[in-house]
Parts: sequence; structure tokens; C-alpha cells
Amino acid sequence: MQGDHLEHYREHGYAIVKGVFDRREVRELALAFDRMYARGLSYGASFRHQNVLFRLGDDPNLGRIVRMVQWPAYVDPVLARYRTDARMLAILAPLLGTDLKQIINQLHWKPPGAQAVEWGYHQDIRFRRPREAYRAPATSYIQTGIAIDPHSKDNGAMTIVPGSHRLGELSAVGGRVMDRTLSDQDLVDLGLDPSDVIHLTLEPGDVAFWHLHTIHGSGPNRAAIDRRFYLNGYVIAKNCDRGEWAFRDGAPCHLGEPVLVHYDELYQRPEPHFVDQA
Repeated sequence: MQGDHLEHYREHGYAIVKGVFDRREVRELALAFDRMYARGLSYGASFRHQNVLFRLGDDPNLGRIVRMVQWPAYVDPVLARYRTDARMLAILAPLLGTDLKQIINQLHWKPPGAQAVEWGYHQDIRFRRPREAYRAPATSYIQTGIAIDPHSKDNGAMTIVPGSHRLGELSAVGGRVMDRTLSDQDLVDLGLDPSDVIHLTLEPGDVAFWHLHTIHGSGPNRAAIDRRFYLNGYVIAKNCDRGEWAFRDGAPCHLGEPVLVHYDELYQRPEPHFVDQA
């Protein structure tokens, strides 16, 4: 079965591993999501402390919502434990080996009925900056997502252009990503057929993983259930100058004092502070 996942990933730029985490574990993760959501709302606005970032937004249907949290594993031991779960390494190791850093650790929400929660079509490689710190990107990086709720088109599941990873990095896939409408025209402008897209259908406990050149996005939540997704992105350690260690020779690594990942002002402005939404 693992071979099937690897073959599908190489051919289509994404794959799904079913039932990685059981109902008890998903419930544990869901409670961690709930804790972080309540914490984010308590700030009232987007808030940062070192690498931990709570990004809030205003939804026309729901009012103030928490869109995402970056690096919640620094402050929640449950989320920290699952980022280095052995089952995650089992998925990654055939492609990346067993010495891995982590450059993405995020919680994403799409509450029931939320409209302003779209992510425009993009490639994850656009966020690997500064580029000189991220080497051999096409073969060194994998993004993963653990489904906490059922994911479908109705509640804003990831929308993927299968095989688009083979196009390499496309400079035309740019512009704002967060809050950008999931537009077919963006694909047409790239010479792609919108009818080729697929929506990831996931059950709680499934793990999806995808290539950083795979074109993807997601739409609004028109359903009566949440769409929570725990994202963790990994890289071959020797090919990245940034990031937190996740596995050394296959052994899980615990988080200590934050190191440089994406927040360039980590050492200049580490104190807690509110963040401009622009």
C-alpha cells in the first residue's frame, strides 16, 4: 500500500494515506484545535510571540474568526507530539530520508458557513524565502495535512491540479493567497483546464501530502461542519538552513528555544505583540 502512495505522489503531485490516526487521536487533536481557537479569539486581533502567530480575520457571515495559527506546537504539547509521530516519518522517509527539519507547523480552520476563508491557487514554493536557504526544492520538501474533520468540496477541501508539480515553479502563480478567491480564471491564465481539478476527499485521521510545485487552493465552507486541517511541512535537513529539527536519524526531536524559520525579525522583535493584518 505504501508503494501505491508513493507512485501516486510521483505521478500526480499528491497522495492520501487513509486512517493514519484513530478516532481517539483525532479527538485529542480536535480538543487541541479548540484550545488554540479560543486562545486566538481572546486576543481580538492577529497576535505574534516569537514564531507563534495567531492570524484572525473578519467573516461576513460569522464575524471575527481565527483563520490559522503558525507554530502552535511551541505552546501545545499535544500538537508538538503529533508533528514528530512515527507514522508521519513512515510516510516521509521513503521520499526524504530520516534526517528532517520542519518549516511548516500550522492549524487551519474553516468554521461552518465561513465565506472569507478561501486560499487562492498557488504553489508552496513561493513561500520558501530567502531562496538561498532552501536548496534542491523539487526533491527535498513535502507538505502534509492531517484531517480533523471530513473534508469535501462543500466545506472547502483542498482543490488540486493533478500533475501540476511537473510544470516546475511558475512565476505567474503569484499575488495574494490568503483571502484570494479560488478562481478558475487563474488556471485559465496559466493555460490549465479548470475541469481537471480535484477536491481532496478526506476522513478524520487521513493524511494528505503534496509537492511544493503542486498548484492548489481551497474555497469557502458552505457546509454545517468545520474543516480543520493540521499542516506540517518537512525538508531534508542538509538542504535547508532554517527550520526546527523534527527527526534526527529517525528519532523525534523536541522543540526548545525558537530558531529562525519564516519570521525574519525573530531575534529583533521576539516579544509578544499585535500584528498588522495588511
